[in-house]
Amino acid sequence: MLDQDLAERYGVSTKALNQAVRRNKNRFPQDFMFQLNWEDTTELLRSQFVTLKQGRHYKYRPFAFTEHGALMLANVLNSVRAIQVSIFVVRTFIRLRQEVSTQREFLQRLLEFERKVSGHDAEIKAIFEALRQMMVSPQSEGMVGSSD
Repeated sequence: MLDQDLAERYGVSTKALNQAVRRNKNRFPQDFMFQLNWEDTTELLRSQFVTLKQGRHYKYRPFAFTEHGALMLANVLNSVRAIQVSIFVVRTFIRLRQEVSTQREFLQRLLEFERKVSGHDAEIKAIFEALRQMMVSPQSEGMVGSSD
């Protein structure tokens, strides 16, 4: 996303956003943020021509942020919205960690159950075989043969 779009979403001016980025350059490596070259900036300006206000132009090349850069911005900006986003992200990661922990516990219990039951396979098969034999008693076999 471009700096101006993020500034709008975080409730700050583009100038304030870019100042915060410059003050915290070490938090924004190239895989978090980069600055568009003039050719890309001009192309962007042309593509937005219909919606531009008269006389609007870029004095500076805009910054583009990856999702990681956008999240880092939430941590360095001091707007109400940026603080809310930062808190939301932290709470989301906490919830994810809890979910993963719950899934691990369930998987451990399932594995324990599987270990307990796997030793009884032969016994369960023997029970079913005995039940089948009981259902096909010698008397019922004799009756079927005598009707011929």
